[in-house]
Amino acid sequence: MNAQLEENKMKDLIKKGTTTVGIVCKDGVILAADQRVSMGNLNVHKITKIEKITDNVAITMAGSVGDNQLIIKYLRSQMELWTIRRGKKPSSKACATLLANILAGGKGYFPFYVQMLLAGYDEDNKGHLFSLGPDGSLIEDNWISTGSGSVFAYGILDEYLKDKMLTTKEAIHIAVKAINAAIRRDLYTGEGITVFVIDKKGVNKLSKTEIEKSLKK
Repeated sequence: MNAQLEENKMKDLIKKGTTTVGIVCKDGVILAADQRVSMGNLNVHKITKIEKITDNVAITMAGSVGDNQLIIKYLRSQMELWTIRRGKKPSSKACATLLANILAGGKGYFPFYVQMLLAGYDEDNKGHLFSLGPDGSLIEDNWISTGSGSVFAYGILDEYLKDKMLTTKEAIHIAVKAINAAIRRDLYTGEGITVFVIDKKGVNKLSKTEIEKSLKK
């Protein structure tokens, strides 16, 4: 019982606020996230919360930074082994399925305290977006937001997306607009915006100038 109480206290201590957004568009997928790392009410770090996994897959981080970093390192290594053994790059669905199995395997005494968005552009010439929870849940959708500021981000996404499939430029604008809305209203979201585009050209990070230009539209 005491051990369980200590675990709950630790989870409360390491709770991180963040906002991440994923949007499937006509030519690929857009991932966007803020850059603030918080511990309780303390703003402690500024980091990039989107990481490249393979040449066609990227992932966002929310939750415990340590858990996210550990999982990302392991996932990268497993995808490299996949490529070596099979002679081709893994699909985003294969990558997401492996990640879901990793998270499900941690549902014991110390589960991974994470919530991730995994996006990829596959051989079917389409973008794919998956939401993964700490219990190993795996859900594919056309737009998703996670984190403490997601309620504000969804206000933007639900208004502008609906059933319309946007161009890459349009999706970038909406993703940036959604993260910015969260920055304005959520105390745990801030320190700037990171945006990645995943399409037939690979995984590419937008420059600060490109993000600012999109935000002014």
